[in-house]
Amino acid sequence: MSATPVVFIHGMYMTGLCWEHWLARFESSGRSCSAPNWPGRDLPVDEQRKLHPDQTLGALTLRKVVEHLSKIVAGISPKPVAIGHSMGGLVVQLLLQKDLVSAGVAIDSAPPAGVLAASWSFLKSNWPHITPFKPIDQPIEMTFPRFQYTFVNGLPREEQQTAYRRYVVPESRRVPRESLGARVDFKKQRPPLLLVGGSSDHIVPAKVTRRNYAKYRGNKSSATDYEEFPGRTHFIIGQTNWEEVADKVMAWITEKGL
Repeated sequence: MSATPVVFIHGMYMTGLCWEHWLARFESSGRSCSAPNWPGRDLPVDEQRKLHPDQTLGALTLRKVVEHLSKIVAGISPKPVAIGHSMGGLVVQLLLQKDLVSAGVAIDSAPPAGVLAASWSFLKSNWPHITPFKPIDQPIEMTFPRFQYTFVNGLPREEQQTAYRRYVVPESRRVPRESLGARVDFKKQRPPLLLVGGSSDHIVPAKVTRRNYAKYRGNKSSATDYEEFPGRTHFIIGQTNWEEVADKVMAWITEKGL
């Protein structure tokens, strides 16, 4: 039996390009893989930056992102495994309860409604795009100093700069604000889910991911697992030694018979 296909889902301030190394590694194991962009993310990174502030981007909502990716995933046969990072992790949780995927992996997942996220680093990292003091239709640009704190804290400066230049794009304020009310039915029967956290993550601290995981504990009908990696930042999918995380995820998928 051939291996189940995999769909990688990027998060905020990124495009599908952020999965380039994971795509190559998973494809080398014989899997069919794809990393679709969110709506409006198809232009090269530099061009998206030049368009800032793009009013079309400013109108993007989480609902539109989920609808867009739901259509893509629904067109893949057999049902793929969905692997998402950050806001893409929350999208994976939502796709799971819609029964569109055969399993899900949510890495540093943005917390859904009901998951307490009141920590200083979470508030400091997220405030610029959820603040009510800025117009909701005004896109936001990720500055390098902010990227240093939220995504790549503690990494060598050269690694920080390389990641920033290659992957970072402007973002809609509507997506994160809408995510605060995104509802996951933690008790609903669904395919297997793996939640992954990084101990040095500022924007989605590991304790937030653990709280997300804890919400599923009462669900005895569906498999839910948790894995935490020490010293990993929010850029866990791209920082040095990302292969360890990718291989752990691949092993988990294989263990589930997919």
